[in-house]
Amino acid sequence: MSFIANTDAHPAFDIIQSEEIDALNVTLTEYRHRKTGASHYHIAADNPENVFLVALRTVPHDSTGVAHILEHTALCGSEKYPVRDPFFMMIRRSLNSFMNAFTSSDWTAYPFASSNRKDFDNLLQVYMDAVFFSRLHPLDFAQEGHRLDFAEPGNPNSELVFKGVVFNEMKGAMSSIPSRLWHTLCKYLFPTVTYHYNSGGDPEAIPDLSYEQLKAFYESHYHPSNAIFMSFGDTPAVELQSRFEELALSRFEALNDDISVPREKRYHAPIRAQEAYPLPADEDPQGKTHIVMAWLLGQSNDLDTALEAQLLAGILLDNSASPLLHALETSSLGSSPSPMCGLEDSMREMVFACGLEGSDPEQMTAVEDLILSTLQRLIDEGVDAGQVESVLHQIELQQREISGDSYPYGLQLILNALGSATHRGDPVSALNLDPALARLREKIAQPSYITGLLQQLIDNPHRVTLVFSPDAQYQQRAEQAEKQRLADIKAGLSDEQKQAIIEQAAALETRQTQQEDESILPKVGLEDVAPDMPVLDYRDDRFGNLPYTFYPSGTNGLIYQQLLIELPLLDEAELSLLPIYTQTLTELGLGDESYLQVQARQAAVCGGISAYTSMRGDIGDEQQMKAFLVLSSKALLRNSSEQAQLMRDTLEKLRFDEVERITDIVAHIRARRESSITGNGHGLAMAAACGGMSPIAELNQKLAGLQGIRALKAIDDSLKSEEGKQGVSQQLTALHQKLLAAQRRLLIVAEQHGFDEHSPGLAAIWADFQASSQAPLQLATVRGQRREFWCANSQVNFCASAYPTVPSDHPDAPALSVLAVYLRNGILHRCIREQGGAYGGGASQDSNIAAFRFYSYRDPRLQETLDDFRSAINWMLETPVSEDALEQSILGVVGSIDRPGSPAGEAKQDYHNRIFGRNLEDRRRFRQRVLAVSGDDLKRVTKQYLEGVEPSIAVLSNASRAEQLEEWLRDGGFSIQKL
Repeated sequence: MSFIANTDAHPAFDIIQSEEIDALNVTLTEYRHRKTGASHYHIAADNPENVFLVALRTVPHDSTGVAHILEHTALCGSEKYPVRDPFFMMIRRSLNSFMNAFTSSDWTAYPFASSNRKDFDNLLQVYMDAVFFSRLHPLDFAQEGHRLDFAEPGNPNSELVFKGVVFNEMKGAMSSIPSRLWHTLCKYLFPTVTYHYNSGGDPEAIPDLSYEQLKAFYESHYHPSNAIFMSFGDTPAVELQSRFEELALSRFEALNDDISVPREKRYHAPIRAQEAYPLPADEDPQGKTHIVMAWLLGQSNDLDTALEAQLLAGILLDNSASPLLHALETSSLGSSPSPMCGLEDSMREMVFACGLEGSDPEQMTAVEDLILSTLQRLIDEGVDAGQVESVLHQIELQQREISGDSYPYGLQLILNALGSATHRGDPVSALNLDPALARLREKIAQPSYITGLLQQLIDNPHRVTLVFSPDAQYQQRAEQAEKQRLADIKAGLSDEQKQAIIEQAAALETRQTQQEDESILPKVGLEDVAPDMPVLDYRDDRFGNLPYTFYPSGTNGLIYQQLLIELPLLDEAELSLLPIYTQTLTELGLGDESYLQVQARQAAVCGGISAYTSMRGDIGDEQQMKAFLVLSSKALLRNSSEQAQLMRDTLEKLRFDEVERITDIVAHIRARRESSITGNGHGLAMAAACGGMSPIAELNQKLAGLQGIRALKAIDDSLKSEEGKQGVSQQLTALHQKLLAAQRRLLIVAEQHGFDEHSPGLAAIWADFQASSQAPLQLATVRGQRREFWCANSQVNFCASAYPTVPSDHPDAPALSVLAVYLRNGILHRCIREQGGAYGGGASQDSNIAAFRFYSYRDPRLQETLDDFRSAINWMLETPVSEDALEQSILGVVGSIDRPGSPAGEAKQDYHNRIFGRNLEDRRRFRQRVLAVSGDDLKRVTKQYLEGVEPSIAVLSNASRAEQLEEWLRDGGFSIQKL
C-alpha cells in the first residue's frame, strides 16, 4: 500500500516540484524560500524516525581547514544558547538516534534524527541557532582549531607547541596512508578548484588560519541563501517550514553571492607525479609503493552521466570476475588492488581511479600498460552482456534496500540526494532512479555503447598517474620542520606576546572548567522514554531437519538469509585461520566453477554474500561462550531460490585448491587491515587492554585485534613459498570439514507475502541440510592483567585502560553502563578533548566480556591521559552526583538500547540476541534496571570495581614515542609490541 504524503507549503515557501518514488515508497518535494532562496527538500515517508539536515555550500581555497574548524566552532555556543558546548550537552539531553556534523570537500552539513517529536523539535532549535547565529568565541576557535601554548603551561622558557582539536584530529587522519593518497591524488586531478585542497585541513597549514578569516568565511557561507534544508519522515513539511521561518529565516534577506564549484580546467595530455609518505625508519620500503591512475569524468549532478560512470566502474571493478579488478588482483606488479579503486561521485565532477599497492616506483610504466591494455582488450573483444546485466542488478538492489543500521535510513536517502542539491542539480531524479535506469537499458542494447564508454576513458587526456612511495625520513623531517617553525615563532615573540599566550591558556582553562547553566537548553526526561521495547513477530519452523526462523518485515522486495553454524571444538592453529577462512569462504570456486565464475554468479543472483564469526560471552558468566559461523546474503525476492542454492553450494562445493587465489586474498586482507589501524586505533587499543578479561576478549585480540594483524602478516609471509601455500590450503580444507559436521540453523527476513510465495522453492533447497551434533567450541578461562605498548605508523596516540567487571545479567552491569556515560559527560570529555586536545575520549562497559574501558582517540598526550583516567575514578567518588547528569546518563544508555535500525537489521539483531541467550525478557530486565540506577549505585560500583584496582593498559603509538618513554614503560611493566 502506497504512503500518501501531505505536500502543503508554508506561505513563506513555494513548491517547485513533487514526485512519488514508488521504489522507495516516499514522496520527495522541493520547496524554495521566497525571501532568501533557501532550498528545502522533504522526503515524506511513513516512518516515525524523523531526520533533519541543514547543509551549507563551503568552498575553501586553501588547506587551513577553515570549513572543518568552523563546523566544530559553530557548535560551541550561539545567540539563544550562549553555553560553551551546546552540541555535546544536547547529546546528553536527547533521545536522538543520530547527531553529528560533517565537513565534505564542498559542503558542511549538520544532521540529526529522532523518533520522539519533542526531542526532534528541541534539536531543531539548537541546530538552527548554532548554524545561523553562532557566537564563534575566540577561545572556542583556539580550543577547536589551533593555538600556541608552552609545553610547560605558564612557563615562557619552555618550548612552544601547537594545540587544537582539529589540528590533532587531522594529524591522526593524515597518519592514514589511504587518506594521504586520496588528498595527494586530488591535488593533481584538480589543479585549480577547491578539491585541490584538503578541506579537513593539512596539519602544516592549519596554523595559518586566523580567527578573522574564520569569521569572514562564516559570514559569507553560513547564510540561508547558501543553505540546503533536507528532511525525512512523517512530520509534514509545512510544520517544519513554520519552525524554519520562526527560528531563523524570517531574520534574513537574500544574499546575492553565488557560492559554487566551477568546472575544472582540462589537461590536454596525461600527467605523472611522484610524492612520498612517511614510513617508520625500521621498516623496509621495498614493495610499499602505491601506483594509481585516475581520470576526471563528467558532472555528478547529471544523472545519466553519473549512471554511465557507475555502470562502467561496476563492469571494470565490481568483483573479482570484473576484468580490470581481476587483472589487478592477479598482477605480480603489486601485492593487491589499491584502496582507491572505484568511482568517487560525491564531488561536482566524478573521479575514476584504479591501481596497485605493494609495488615499487620502477613499475609505474608497467602498471599503466596493464590498466590501459586491459581496457583496450575489452574494446577489442567486447563486454559480456551478462556482466552488464549483473551491474544493473546491483544498482537496482542498492536502490531498493532499506538500510539504516549504521546511519538512519532517512539520512542515507538525504545524503544520496545532497550532492545533486549542492551543485544545483535535481535531487528528485537522484533518488528516483527507475526512469534513468530505463534510459540506460535502452542504450546498452546498442552493441557499441559499452565499448564507446571504454574508448572515451582511454581517450580522456585528463588523467593522472601518481607514484606514492615510502620515505623513512619523511616524518622526521616533518617533525623537525614543525619544531623549527615553532622555534622561529618563539624567537620573534616579545615578552608581552609570551604573556598573552599564557593568559589565553589560563582563560581557556577557566572557560573549560566553569559550570555552565544547562537549563537554558531544551531537554527530554525519563518521562519521555518509551514505556517498553518493541516486540517483533517471528515464527520457528523447519525445512526438513533444518530449523529456521522467519521474521515478517517491510524489506521493500528484498529477502535476507543467514545460515548459522555452531563453531565446534577447534585448536589454536584452526582458530588462528578463522579470519582467512571467513574471507575465502565466499571468494573461491565451487565444484566445477572457478572463482571467477562464482563471482559472476554472485553478482547476478544476490547483493553480496559474506561470512563472519559471531561470538558472545554468556549472559551470566563471561567465561562461558557461544560462537557461530554466519553465512549471510541479501537478494531481490525473485532470486531467493538461486540465492539459497548459492549459499548451500558455497558450503558443500567449496574448493581450496585455488592456492594462488588464496594467496591474493590474504595479501588483500593484510593491506586493508594495516591501512585501517589509525582509523580504529581506539578500538584496537581497547581490544588489547581487554585481551586478558575473558576467553572471547582474548580470542578477539588474537583474530581481529593488533595481535591478529601481526599473525595475519606472518601467514601472508608464509605464502611466499609453494610449501606454505599448500600448507595453508590443506589447513583450510580440514577446518572446513570440521565446520561442515557442525549443527546449523537458518534465519530468513522478508515481507510475509513474498515469503509465502517463495517458501516452497526455499524448502526444496534447504530441506535436510543438517549435520550431526558436535561438541561446541569452549575456551580456557582467562582473567588476567595486561600492559602493552604497540608501535604503529601513527603521529598521534590511542590510549586504553580496562578493569574487570561483570556480565550483562549481573545487577551491577546496568549501573556500570550508566557510569561510563556519566564519566564521559562529567569529566572525560572536558579533560581528554577540551583540555587535552584529543579528538575524542570516553568510557564504556562491555558486558559481553565483563570489562569497563577508558579510551582516547587521536590523542596528542599519553601519560597525562592515563592519569586522567585514574583521576576520573577519584572525581566520581569525591564529587556529589548531579541528578540532572544522572538522568542524562540514563537517557544515553536507554537511547542506545532503543535506537531504531532498518526493518531487516532489527530482525537480525533480535534473532542473534535470542540465539545467544538474550531473550526479550532479559533485555527488558536490563533496560528496567538502567532506568532505576541511582547516584548511590554509581558510587558503589565505582568503589567496588574501579577504586584501587590496577588496570590493564594498552597504548597504540609509534616507535619514537616508545624510545622517549623507555624508562616509564619499563617501570610500568609494559611489553613493547611491534606489528
